Amino acid sequence: MRRVSRGSVQSLVVTASALTWARLWRAQVSYDASSNLIVCEAMRGGYARGGTCFGGAFLTGHALVDPRRRRAMLRHESVHADQWSRHGFSFAIRYLVEEMRRPGAANRFEVEAGLGDGGYLTRGPS
Repeated sequence: MRRVSRGSVQSLVVTASALTWARLWRAQVSYDASSNLIVCEAMRGGYARGGTCFGGAFLTGHALVDPRRRRAMLRHESVHADQWSRHGFSFAIRYLVEEMRRPGAANRFEVEAGLGDGGYLTRGPS
């Protein structure tokens, strides 16, 4: 679990808490080596939007069956895991404040993670 937490003790605590939460929501839990994430799929609730990354754990109600979509989504969520490692516990507050200021695709943390990979609609040239 230390590996998915990117060496951050605070991220490790968040990851362990997320895994407990995911199990309460009956997630199917697996490890994805390419993104270095614990993936908690097919949850019955307990996550936001299409899924939520807490520490090194990605929680979603979807089953990520399409290989291309799975790779893209986990690449996006892996950046969020890096953000958790970089900012520690304060990432939750930083993200929420940013989300209030610039929601969705305008959120700088989502932009850094890659909007297209995260499933955000991006505008083409007009």
